Amino acid sequence: MRALEVQALTGPDGIAVVDRPEPIDDGSGVVVDVVAAGVSFPDLLQSKGLYQYRPDPPFIPGIELAGVVRSAPADSGFRPGERVCAWTRAALAEVTICKPAEVFHLPDLLSWEEGASLVLNYQTAVFCMVHRGGLKAGESVLVLGAAGGVGTSGIQTAKGYGASQVIGLVSTPDKAEVASAAGADEVVVVSDTWKGDVLALTGGRGVDLVYDPVGGDRFLDGLRSLARFGRLVVVGFAAGTIPEVKVNRLLLRNVSVIGAAWGEAVAQDADLPHRIHAEMLPLIESGAIKPPIGHVLDLEQGQEAYRLLDDRQAVGKVVLRIGSGS
Repeated sequence: MRALEVQALTGPDGIAVVDRPEPIDDGSGVVVDVVAAGVSFPDLLQSKGLYQYRPDPPFIPGIELAGVVRSAPADSGFRPGERVCAWTRAALAEVTICKPAEVFHLPDLLSWEEGASLVLNYQTAVFCMVHRGGLKAGESVLVLGAAGGVGTSGIQTAKGYGASQVIGLVSTPDKAEVASAAGADEVVVVSDTWKGDVLALTGGRGVDLVYDPVGGDRFLDGLRSLARFGRLVVVGFAAGTIPEVKVNRLLLRNVSVIGAAWGEAVAQDADLPHRIHAEMLPLIESGAIKPPIGHVLDLEQGQEAYRLLDDRQAVGKVVLRIGSGS
């Protein structure tokens, strides 16, 4: 089978397409013929040896996919021929084997590429915003890094759960169009005055929730953008640096900083992803959740896909097309 392989922990330059034997099923897994697989920021970190899960090269990367069930245990809830999406390991290959708990039925309303973009970003958004951040209908939300896959899923999730105002923060005017297309009510482009722009859009009040997958120097102004009793949810550090905060800032306006790690939560509660998937289905049905696809490349263009993320050129989700789905 064709597969993407990390051959050295040097980022995109260490990635190649190779032929590998298909994985061998012991009868306990769901064997999936992969049609499309997402490329996400954790994949890039893993290719540099910077992610918490650090296999030694060579290894097949990739943690989310959409495809067709080839075989599955009788009690798994899945049957051959069904469309599924999954989060797993070694997703960037023509065939992979997933644990049943990692697999979800893919609604017919979503394409293969959208299915490959669904699990990680939207599960993260629902868990971080709703389960940890306590988002309520009628509240206002600021999404940092609003043009990437994590950001666009945050916008759609906030709107789907009834946020009254969703503001996206992006780094360039071109990315503003992506955030607007994803459903942001207003978009602010990063400048020396962006915090003031956000406050102006909220009538000086600030936002109830900041969704921060960026970190770095965006974090502090995100904190300053909060209304009284507001919450900033720490999701990740795409900027590459982990910010620090003097906790007296939390006292000034009675605000909170909340850590939210979907992966850690799943490690302690294996059924959590299926409960979140059930929450998401009505939002998919209504059209509130429809993953924006920014780049669709062939598996042979794997290095290019990783470079889009490494150079911060990715908008929406980066997806590699692997199989036909027929």
